[in-house]
Amino acid sequence: MIRVVLTDDHAIIRDGINSLLRDEPGLEVVGEAANGQQLLDFLETTPADVILLDLNMPIMDGFTTIGHLRRLYPQIKVLVLSMLDHERYVAQALETGALGYALKNTGRAELIYAITTVATGQAFLCTAIGMALLRRLQSPETSVNETPKTSSLSKRELEVLKLIAEGMTNAEIADKLFTSKRTIETHRQNIIEKTQAKNTAALIKFAVSNGMLSE
Repeated sequence: MIRVVLTDDHAIIRDGINSLLRDEPGLEVVGEAANGQQLLDFLETTPADVILLDLNMPIMDGFTTIGHLRRLYPQIKVLVLSMLDHERYVAQALETGALGYALKNTGRAELIYAITTVATGQAFLCTAIGMALLRRLQSPETSVNETPKTSSLSKRELEVLKLIAEGMTNAEIADKLFTSKRTIETHRQNIIEKTQAKNTAALIKFAVSNGMLSE
């Protein structure tokens, strides 16, 4: 049974999600919170597997909450459920430690799939976010300079770039490569400088155009 906690400052949103999940086998909503502080207080006495987390909340917002959850409850998976669809919010949430990101207009079936996916430790982006990123990748604004080649990157930088393109956070990459988060942040900055990429979408496009995700 996947234990879910709903965290949103709007009671009507929590009620709606509760109704959607109430009869779903394998899922149980074990609690609700109106902000990050209430969530942290709740988790002191009640275990959970997945947190459905809004980003815009009073007292303690979603980004700050994710940081506390990563430190205090690293075993709990965070699925952001927000109206914010801009790439920088998605990237910031994932970098901070969220494992998934879905929009509040996501359908019931996709939301259930998202919860079950992150519960197993796998990353998730809803279809709308994925399509938006794809459109940005196809946009001239996210193009990278055509002259830099992967040969300008070290073997470790190539490894890091491939993992970035697969959606892993700096912390997850550090764990996978058995190094520190600070080292990965340095590699990431070096990759950005060498590829002349302006953002994460451009880095992913660089990786895709060089066949780094085809394996």
